Amino acid sequence: MENRNFRRAMSFGISDIALECVMAYINDPRDRDAVSLVCRKWYNIDALTRKHITIALCYSTTPARLRTRFPCLESLKLKGKPRAAMFNLDLIPEDWGGHVTPWVNEISDSFNCLKSLHFRRMIVQDSDIDLLVRSRGHMLQVLKLDKCSGFSTDGLLQVARSCRSLKTLYLEESSIVEKDGDWIHELALNNTVLESLNFYMTELKVINVRDLELIAKNCRSLISLKISDCEILDLGGFFRAASSLEKFAGGSFNNDDAREDLIGKYSRVLFPPKLCRVGLNYMGKNEMPVLFPFASLLKKLDLQYSFLDTEDHCQLIQKCPNLEELEVRNVIGDSGLEIVAMNCKKLKKLRIERGEDEEGVVSQRGLTTLAQGCLELEYLAVHVSDITNAALESFGSFSKNLTDFRLVLLDKEETITELPLDNGVRALLMGCQKLRRFALYLRQGGLSDVGLGYIGKYSDNIRWMLLGFLGDSDAGLLEFSKGCPKMQKLEVRGCCFSERALALAVMQLKALRYIWVQGYNASKTGSDLVAMVRPYWNIEFIPPGQTIAYDEFGRPAEQPAQVLAYYSLAGRRMDYPETVVPLHP
Repeated sequence: MENRNFRRAMSFGISDIALECVMAYINDPRDRDAVSLVCRKWYNIDALTRKHITIALCYSTTPARLRTRFPCLESLKLKGKPRAAMFNLDLIPEDWGGHVTPWVNEISDSFNCLKSLHFRRMIVQDSDIDLLVRSRGHMLQVLKLDKCSGFSTDGLLQVARSCRSLKTLYLEESSIVEKDGDWIHELALNNTVLESLNFYMTELKVINVRDLELIAKNCRSLISLKISDCEILDLGGFFRAASSLEKFAGGSFNNDDAREDLIGKYSRVLFPPKLCRVGLNYMGKNEMPVLFPFASLLKKLDLQYSFLDTEDHCQLIQKCPNLEELEVRNVIGDSGLEIVAMNCKKLKKLRIERGEDEEGVVSQRGLTTLAQGCLELEYLAVHVSDITNAALESFGSFSKNLTDFRLVLLDKEETITELPLDNGVRALLMGCQKLRRFALYLRQGGLSDVGLGYIGKYSDNIRWMLLGFLGDSDAGLLEFSKGCPKMQKLEVRGCCFSERALALAVMQLKALRYIWVQGYNASKTGSDLVAMVRPYWNIEFIPPGQTIAYDEFGRPAEQPAQVLAYYSLAGRRMDYPETVVPLHP
């Protein structure tokens, strides 16, 4: 045996056995990609030892090609319909595609090592779930149907009955046809290893709290539960049984009953001792004290769906010095951000969504204080009413750990203190060398062609970018496209660029694998986009007026032209809806 191993082919002085052992410790997909290019032998060993793959667009390859390339996969993440980053808008036609059926068919026939599946923004039918459960249910440990649609609780019932090794079931923001609540009862009866259950932000309502209690009793390792609306008072038994629970989100407070009586009842709710990540829906000023006893232990707090005003935010956050993640609406205001900067020195992630008709205003004042006070910040996504160059410069000076920065300038204010923001954007990008993801959504005049050139020049490590209403002309886009050497994914909205300039920019962005543009100077046929045609590059054109979208207030709005282009080893897909025109030379 020793002689046979010794005689095995060597590659750069490393035996196959040693190389396989080393490969097991290389987890970053970019490092893996680089290793696989060294030689054919390293390519083959990577193929045999790769355990996880993320496919950013389901039409970029085929299931058969994936099986041939990586036959021993244990984990697969697959994304479908393009997203509207930071916007709850339906920008892509509903029937655009993203069906999991061909992938599930391949998974059922091969991928014998697969333990984890994550489908995101895809169409999943009950028949797909049934086939998946019958073929892989005995091995499946993680199943995530993330922002998916097309299935019902009948499919979930099959999962609950057959997937007894399931540790994670994730359904957040999926559109699910609810027929009954039998699925969660079966899950409670059949599973003893569940660690995370999530049906947050779904319309699932037929949920018996006794089943949640049974899950907590049977699954002693349950550490995370995110649910739809359920009265907090009814969850007392669950909280008592879930002794290992660390994360809870959802539930609701009954704000209609007698106030004094409810205050006393809610104060008697005892949360699990390890709970440190919380999001309570519809929590108002009077219910807020339920968090006070363990507020100092909280690492994550989600207040996006609370009824708290600015003063309430300040009062609660003062009691949470160990926060690492905070999600709020802009009702937090500048004064709330000042409290965050003063008290939450460990904060790494902050997300501030827009609210409707709220008193709080987030502006350069609060953001400047935040940058100076929260030096550990890694992720910031914020909707602001006003912003200045100096505020952006503050992040460049103090936020050296930022890897993800996203800023949207709201359009409800007629006058902004200072535009354009060219110098501030330049300072931010120059100072935040760890940035990998960057989104900037302003308004006309918010960033000139010069500023757009700065983005290209100083985005050496950024791989994903969203640009909205930036630049003055095609010249700015072309200057931008001379940089961004590592950017693989670009999303552009509401800009003034021509089709010709977009095509030329795409050809200059050498690392680009995907671009989605919504709102530009489009022709009726998209003919100038043909200039970006090249091998393995799919171009889909949605002419103006082909789709009707609804904004965050439910108002219909006719959509401008869109173009979606991406590399694909699968060739042109055949399931285009009538609203999409595939372009080819």
